Amino acid sequence: MSELGKRNPAFGIEAVGIKTTGTVRYNFGAAALCEEAIRRGEAQLSAHGALVAETGQHTGRSAKDKFVVRDENTEPNVWWDNNKAISPAQFDTLLADFLAHAADKDLYVQDLIGGADRDLNLPTRVVTEFAWHSLFIRNLLIRPETDSLTGFVAKMTIIDLPSFRADPARHGTRTETVIVVDLTRMIVLIGGTSYAGEMKKSVFSALNYLLPQQGVMPMHCSANEGPNGDAAVFFGLSGTGKTTLSADPSRTLIGDDEHGWGPKGIFNFEGGCYAKTIRLSAEAEPEIFATTQRFGTVLENVILNEHRIPDFDDSRLTENTRCAYPLDFIPNASATGRASHPKNIIMLTADAFGVLPPIARLTPAQAMYHFLSGYTAKVAGTEKGVTEPEATFSTCFGAPFMPRHPSEYGNLLRELIARHDVDCWLVNTGWTGGAYGIGKRMPIKATRTLLAAALDGSLKQAEFRTDVNFGFEVPVAVRGIDNSILDPRTTWTDKAAYDRQAAKLVGMFIENFGKFESHVDALVLSAAPHLQQAAE
Repeated sequence: MSELGKRNPAFGIEAVGIKTTGTVRYNFGAAALCEEAIRRGEAQLSAHGALVAETGQHTGRSAKDKFVVRDENTEPNVWWDNNKAISPAQFDTLLADFLAHAADKDLYVQDLIGGADRDLNLPTRVVTEFAWHSLFIRNLLIRPETDSLTGFVAKMTIIDLPSFRADPARHGTRTETVIVVDLTRMIVLIGGTSYAGEMKKSVFSALNYLLPQQGVMPMHCSANEGPNGDAAVFFGLSGTGKTTLSADPSRTLIGDDEHGWGPKGIFNFEGGCYAKTIRLSAEAEPEIFATTQRFGTVLENVILNEHRIPDFDDSRLTENTRCAYPLDFIPNASATGRASHPKNIIMLTADAFGVLPPIARLTPAQAMYHFLSGYTAKVAGTEKGVTEPEATFSTCFGAPFMPRHPSEYGNLLRELIARHDVDCWLVNTGWTGGAYGIGKRMPIKATRTLLAAALDGSLKQAEFRTDVNFGFEVPVAVRGIDNSILDPRTTWTDKAAYDRQAAKLVGMFIENFGKFESHVDALVLSAAPHLQQAAE
């Protein structure tokens, strides 16, 4: 076995039992990895130099094929209603078969870090079968300082072999695809899928398990910081504007997806961004668009035209087209990935029912209620069979990545909000004047104006009313916007129809929160909306 590139000879892949007759390449940079990917037929270059790869049948995460090893350590700590279990014996069999499968493979190894806080980070060795996967994860995680490479000691190892096929009868998996995390031995096995995002989300899942034990809050959020050191975090599910709204040229971008909140403030888990590119344009999102024209960026499932220019409107492979690039490709990105304790928390929702106001102020108890609810809505046509707005509740705004019970994260967030006197806001980027199909999308200009007022503190001086349905406070008038949108009911032509729609949404909230009622106190329970009031 020949080994090329920088490596730590004392702690190579042999530490987890990997031995191969192929070539192992340690910590190759973008140029070498692009050469490898093209030589091996894994990818091609766009006209502007980005590496373009396709992921085959898996164009997104395979959530139903993800497992956690259930052992004496994880048994009492993992939320098993949300995480599929696999036994230690099944994992041992799977690991042995992974090692056997890798025995004649060329492999690519990256020594990287999850977490910009040195006291709380997770050094991770990532072993990949594909060169383009190695470049992807090199872009997405944090690279150690050059002089520390020889002293790198991994606390977690990811083995990513897309050509491996699991055997459900032998391994206890659902299909030939498997993503399994051993949180005791800190080993992740990924097989049967070429979707590179599985690697980054495995690091996120591990940090979501480890950090709460240290009193640190892991968050599925974007974050930015104002010129006066006023940090803000933006929780939100896909399609709510999490990446777009945090990309503010007047504020420093800390990160677009995963962060921790520890004793020293907030910190990015990642060293890069993984942005959606479907219908991306230079006019609407110039900074993200510019990254797609840079060497070193990975374009995933993006169609090239005959001139090798990306067609971001072409969704024939998937709507989930992506680009993965280092954070420093964004001009106003933080060099450290760290910021102070947040002054504001923004919880984003795209309410397709047209019920929620464009912004509302939350008490700490209400913030916990809406954090645990994690509400947004799908609209007709986005998925097969969806013919009218459909409520989606993903607790903690990221249920698939939460190993622990949501109440652990919710209580921790509530404590941090109280300790640091954080202002919390619920922002609706969805519909106004009616539900989807009748009303219109909330004007982005109005959303940005309201956010700016919340972040600079001026919104706190406004006059507020109490929403009859949800009990939170809503501003009555805000300078610079049409104040009629602040009261959703007044924007509906048919007020009785609004009341029925509000009652429907309130009922969905109440039904969804039933599973959390025994895990929260009376104050959080009192933050729930009231069905009877909404129907009046």
